[in-house]
Amino acid sequence: MHAMVLTKPRTALEWTEFADRQPGPSEIRIRVGACGVCRTDLHVVDGELPNPKLPIIPGHEIVGRIDAVGAGVDTLHSGQRVGIPWLGYTDGVCPYCRSNRENLCDHPLFTGYTRDGGYATAAIADARYAFPLGEDGDDASLAPLLCAGLIGWRSLVVAGEGTNLGLYGFGAAAHIVAQVARWQNRSVFAFTRTGDVTTQAFARSLGAVWAGGSDDMPPEPLDAAIIYAPVGPLVPAALKAVRKGGRVVCAGIHMSDIPRFPYELLWEERQVVSVANLTRQDGLDFLGLVPKIGIATKTTHYPLTQANQALGDLRAGRFEGAAVLLP
Repeated sequence: MHAMVLTKPRTALEWTEFADRQPGPSEIRIRVGACGVCRTDLHVVDGELPNPKLPIIPGHEIVGRIDAVGAGVDTLHSGQRVGIPWLGYTDGVCPYCRSNRENLCDHPLFTGYTRDGGYATAAIADARYAFPLGEDGDDASLAPLLCAGLIGWRSLVVAGEGTNLGLYGFGAAAHIVAQVARWQNRSVFAFTRTGDVTTQAFARSLGAVWAGGSDDMPPEPLDAAIIYAPVGPLVPAALKAVRKGGRVVCAGIHMSDIPRFPYELLWEERQVVSVANLTRQDGLDFLGLVPKIGIATKTTHYPLTQANQALGDLRAGRFEGAAVLLP
């Protein structure tokens, strides 16, 4: 197998050859068909997330077919197409796991961060954390659903059922969530980098009723806002935009510091909450809805060997939607 490997944070990934790896008990091996490039990958590579397993193969939006099955796996089979998400293992016994909050597990493993991921021609995964995907859709279009879609779905659920929904940072997750929200008959308000008329037009093409800069006020108060951009100053900006009793959801795994803001922005029972990781039930709920909603992901494709270019383009915001690596 071949992979793009991070040996030290803030350095380029290196093209590396390995002997084929074999799945252990309860594991499967996947021949990777596509792997999405997520902003969390960027946080790992840029050293913004602490204590990665090094060297590490990044990537946690993996779509591929099983080609080897370890001992004890009886729910999946060779040749089956599956998706591998960010959450790659939980201990099953900590208080969080026992209370159906495995996303907060005390001893988790995360794909592409603390266990090797999908910037590779093959990947090993815990069979319990693989989602059967069926045969509809191509690998590249499905890959962003494994994190941008799943975290987007969890953040949408946490945001509540309000009608007017603001999305701050209109990238991979927001372009999927906008389609889900419109299917739910919500009104989407898209906030982008100031002056980014291209992304604003993209948001309107996906049904946003309004699109503007992140420092603009929407034409109507928001019931809730979800922040996907890892920019702390967006928190007080979103609080200004939500109505009394509104909720601001921070959906990223990393964010720059939130600046001081006056208490009056939080008063009147406004809330700021965060979303951490995902659960397997999130995956089952969301992936079960995808065919009904008819979600169409917009993807920019790169050969696996150009993973560094894909990460650089994501960092600079050079594409709409999501980037996907193709081995």
